[in-house]
Amino acid sequence: MNEDITIHSLYNLNETIAAEIFEGCTFPWEVLPKIGDFIVALGNTLSEDEYEKKGDCIWIAKSAEVFESAYINGPCIIGKEAQVRHCAFIRGNAIVGEGAVVGNSTELKNVILFNKVQVPHYNYVGDSILGYKAHMGAGSITSNVKSDKKPIVIKGADAPIETGLKKIGAFLGDEVEIGCGSVLNPGTIIGKQSNIYPLSSVRGFVQAGSIYKKQGEIVKKLD
Repeated sequence: MNEDITIHSLYNLNETIAAEIFEGCTFPWEVLPKIGDFIVALGNTLSEDEYEKKGDCIWIAKSAEVFESAYINGPCIIGKEAQVRHCAFIRGNAIVGEGAVVGNSTELKNVILFNKVQVPHYNYVGDSILGYKAHMGAGSITSNVKSDKKPIVIKGADAPIETGLKKIGAFLGDEVEIGCGSVLNPGTIIGKQSNIYPLSSVRGFVQAGSIYKKQGEIVKKLD
């Protein structure tokens, strides 16, 4: 049941330093409460030849480029050859994958960014997991709290699932493209290699290989 929204269906775990955090979990939101403790445990095992520890529970790869104006709060790991640009705001509990880009005025909180993820311009990403090469266009955000503050129910492919969590953003599969100015509502799941049109308000589940034009108009990509 709901196979299309499992970790296995959404992500290539070879493309993240955090692969072990997914062990024993079926769905991606199960990982969210574990991110902070996992970062601390993993950070203490990282090679001092490749990573430098800065501040309290912050590990930054020596090959990463971090602008002086960026703010980074721990626990946090910045991967190899990642780029954290001017005035990025990392609030903590964040894993930034190898070759990933965290851009101008982008805010991260309790997230895993797989390798080569791009959140390069004015993005908010909270309580979310973004798969390999996922890209969020300028001004697109994850909304992670319902207006009534109630626990979030995932609208899965087959049946709704109670999570018991009040804060869940979005789960983007590998190579997902989010158009500029889009809002991903709490608990949104987007399957691999899907495209979301600019200025979209997305909720629920979008199947892999889809083009989301607007609510009620989702088409499959042509082979």
